[in-house]
Amino acid sequence: MERNIIVTGAGGNLGSAVVEKFKREGYRVIATILPESDEEVEEADDVYEVDVTDEKSVVEFAKEYQLQYGEVDAIALLVGGYGMGSIEDTGLDQIHKMVTLNFYSTYNMVKSFLPLLKKANSGCFLFVGARPALQPSDGQGVVAYALSKRMVIELADYVAEEAKETHVRSHVFVPSIIDTPQNRESMPDADFSQWVSPSEIAEAMHYAVNNPALRNMTFKLYGGV
Repeated sequence: MERNIIVTGAGGNLGSAVVEKFKREGYRVIATILPESDEEVEEADDVYEVDVTDEKSVVEFAKEYQLQYGEVDAIALLVGGYGMGSIEDTGLDQIHKMVTLNFYSTYNMVKSFLPLLKKANSGCFLFVGARPALQPSDGQGVVAYALSKRMVIELADYVAEEAKETHVRSHVFVPSIIDTPQNRESMPDADFSQWVSPSEIAEAMHYAVNNPALRNMTFKLYGGV
């Protein structure tokens, strides 16, 4: 029986690792990328151009998905963004940008796909949090980012409560610094060996999806930092 996973933000560093891992493990991977982007997701079975920060776009995608594939085993919610700034340096425009990228992108997918998972009485949402959202001491210089990721973590808890009478699961993955080319460029003097690789996060996601005994877990992927 074919197992399906939707991966949003599939063209990013983490997205590419998740697509590769689940494809290698025999999943049919349905990827989303930003419309009119030059992103390529070669290993995915199907690629849809969807602005997941736009509610109407996600509603249309959800309808198309159900027609084409039916049920879904997992949804990796990977679209997001990062921003610097303390409270004093952060305006509402920056708050709105981070909430749009990190929270709206996640909420729209959950809103449209939760009914499908509940009807099937199965499936797993894979949320991405951030350590500054759990530890305020780490969030002082990234306030907008931390607040938006905190909303994502809270949403995961609401989903868990909403689906508590079902077999639908809600996992949160909280990395510290992810080892990406962009992060290496912005922090050239850091010890990269202490960071978490996208492939390690992908491994954790696959493990969580394929162990039904794990329900509504928070995975702290802090590496050596």
